[in-house]
Amino acid sequence: MKQIHSIIFASVILTFIVLLYTPNVSADSSEVIISPINDEISLQKTIAIMHIPEDKSLLWGKVKGDASDFVERYPVIIQFFKGDEPVHVAQVKVKGDGSYEYKFKIRNTDQNTGEIVDIFEGKYTVKIFKVIHTKSQI
Repeated sequence: MKQIHSIIFASVILTFIVLLYTPNVSADSSEVIISPINDEISLQKTIAIMHIPEDKSLLWGKVKGDASDFVERYPVIIQFFKGDEPVHVAQVKVKGDGSYEYKFKIRNTDQNTGEIVDIFEGKYTVKIFKVIHTKSQI
């Protein structure tokens, strides 16, 4: 029983350390385009650049943001592009405080060889889509 508690404690600490040192993609310095859908809602498209260095030591990355003017029941869609090629798509629920976060692996270990495999490396364009209230409706 003591060994199980030690394993659980070590897992929690490791998860906490990984979350503290995860590289981020932030929409703060990005291009934002708003396209009306109808009189009540609009689609907000945020375009950000993500750079993952060759000498990375972490396994995880994340995209996070604030969706304070979001429309309930509409998820945030996140698309990753390497050049013009789509490489990954995610759908994320918006939390009660209006924020969203998507964590993804940037490195993996090949189960057959034990070799580290880079999933993401280099420069990516990240497009984030969320449905917001049309400004006249807020």
